[in-house]
Amino acid sequence: MKALVLKAPGTPFVLEQVPDPTPGPDDAVARVLACGSGLTIQHTRAGRARVQYPRIIGHEIAAEVVAVGANVKSLAVGDGVTAYFYLTCGECRWCLGQREPLCDRFAGYVGREIDGGYAEYVRLPARSFVRLPESLDYRARPAEAGVVTDALATPLKVLRRARVTHADTVAVFGAGGGLGIHQLMLARFAHARVIAVDTRPDKFAACRAAGADECVDAARGDVVAALLDLTQGKGIDVAIDYVSSAATLEAAFAALGKGGRLVTLGGASQPFRADPRRMLERELDLLGSRYVTRQDVIDALELVARGVLRPLVTEVVRMDEAEALHQRLEQGLVTGRAALRIA
Repeated sequence: MKALVLKAPGTPFVLEQVPDPTPGPDDAVARVLACGSGLTIQHTRAGRARVQYPRIIGHEIAAEVVAVGANVKSLAVGDGVTAYFYLTCGECRWCLGQREPLCDRFAGYVGREIDGGYAEYVRLPARSFVRLPESLDYRARPAEAGVVTDALATPLKVLRRARVTHADTVAVFGAGGGLGIHQLMLARFAHARVIAVDTRPDKFAACRAAGADECVDAARGDVVAALLDLTQGKGIDVAIDYVSSAATLEAAFAALGKGGRLVTLGGASQPFRADPRRMLERELDLLGSRYVTRQDVIDALELVARGVLRPLVTEVVRMDEAEALHQRLEQGLVTGRAALRIA
């Protein structure tokens, strides 16, 4: 099969022929139609995530099962599937309680610890596949179906973590990014008032189209003052930070009103200051949200299958164009989501 192989950190993809995978007893093999190209994948391409090389990356797949192992009962040849990014045990209290990201025996990630979807075929443990809804026409729009597992499922989980309601004002930091712009869609879906915060005003038209009522250019001045002005001094109810630098987290915290909730999803890993007295007096919540549960993926897929939501995929390219696409991802030039067309 053809595959895009990473040989070392930060090096270009090598498009080459590698052996077709065959399933072990508890595995399945699927033919990949498309695979999303998000920032999480770019972190691996750029060498910011540790993997053992050579490695085939990618997890946001739309695919069809072509073979199953002897012990597999949950899948059949011909099933349309996507992948669950985390490698979890399915047996600990967190997995059984539908909080799989906290799995006690977490084993890593599809496309890092094991080969992923930047290839014509992918072999995964059968439990790592999620069946696509029968009503979802994934063959017509495979790139859209593939990115749902991250681009829509992640902000759907955040809505639930932050308890967003129609009465809330929600500010999304990093709103022009691949996840941020879908968070705007989901906040609009929840009938909240939505404010996009970003340093790229050239992305504000797309932010408004996705659901933002107002946009704040974080490169122009005091974000906190702008958010307080937009809320008549009351502060925002929910801040969702996809940047998660010390500066954005402190601004998001300072802009919270009474009962406010701050959710961080970024990987900057920078300590930030939060006034405990302010937390006490205003009953503020500081929350982390790590990827999604399997049920979040299933629910997001159902919303797309019913036509309630549709992911924003703005670029779909061939496998031999992957390197140029990832250069654009690194520079923040992709609005919404991009994907590779595999088949």
